[in-house]
Amino acid sequence: MRFLELCMYFVLVSLDLSFGMTRPELKKILSEAKRQCMASNGVTEDEVGNIEQGQFLEERNVMCYIKCIYVSGGVIKKDIILHDAMIKHVEKLWPQETKASIIDAINHCRYVDEKYADACEDAYWMARCIQAYTPEHFLFP
Repeated sequence: MRFLELCMYFVLVSLDLSFGMTRPELKKILSEAKRQCMASNGVTEDEVGNIEQGQFLEERNVMCYIKCIYVSGGVIKKDIILHDAMIKHVEKLWPQETKASIIDAINHCRYVDEKYADACEDAYWMARCIQAYTPEHFLFP
């Protein structure tokens, strides 16, 4: 397990967050993954800084940045999106008022990733689908 994954796992396991975290708290936790994934995929803030608002550049490095974020969070393993793991993260971490909407979006988008040839594209289109389904509750670093 990479260091970042280990740290995120420790945070998830050690906290009892039945009511979730606030949006700023989640963003803070995800900021290290964002920094590392930006560096490893050669993307800039201009390219990925507005994903949360639905501005997805359809470029390979952006797609792989999104994959990297999902891998860091433990929701992609062996290049497969683990939808149930996504839901568990939402149940544990997301603010209470957004959980149902995000879980509905994940379930709605569950099969989007089956259309694409690799994990970078899978992650990209999954994130786009979730953002389009519930833009007001979508959170992405």
